[in-house]
Amino acid sequence: MSEVVLVRHGETEWSRAGKHTGSTDVELTPEGETQARAVGAELQGRAFALVLSSPLVRARRTAELAGYPAAQVDPDLSEWDYGGYEGLTTGQIRADLGHPWTVFADGVPAGAKPGESLAQVSARADRVVARLRASLTAGDALVFSHGHLLRVLGARWVGADPGFGAHLALNTATIGRLSTEHDVPVLQEWNRSP
Repeated sequence: MSEVVLVRHGETEWSRAGKHTGSTDVELTPEGETQARAVGAELQGRAFALVLSSPLVRARRTAELAGYPAAQVDPDLSEWDYGGYEGLTTGQIRADLGHPWTVFADGVPAGAKPGESLAQVSARADRVVARLRASLTAGDALVFSHGHLLRVLGARWVGADPGFGAHLALNTATIGRLSTEHDVPVLQEWNRSP
């Protein structure tokens, strides 16, 4: 049975600080590079018919250090565009708003620097899911991307509302596996450190 292996990029300064990192192109930290190599050791010897990566440097570098420098870049795998919340932590956003906030339930501001809605991120994830399902007849697939995008992708893989991604915690440099059981899409494994 073919499967999709998901990898969240390694640690960056912003991910370590809890900052929302959408389109800002930040490098991996030395620890993030070590994490990416550990992912590579975990995947060593696996053959993949399709290897995809977000265009952002933190995902592409993770793919490279894991042993997949020729990963195909897919813009649909870019992280959520947080607009005016880019670079802010959840705590900063909540303090500014004066109430609890999550990107899944409340979204991002539509002001001077608008970001993406959950529906827009979900539409991108749906395109990736369709591409992955079509490729699985040729063998396993491997994806390097970002925390929130992969959480939405996991939700959409199993046919759940994209907001279900709020319940799928995903640490840096972790591995997930999507597959099917009796023709039903399943989250086979989630948020495992190599």
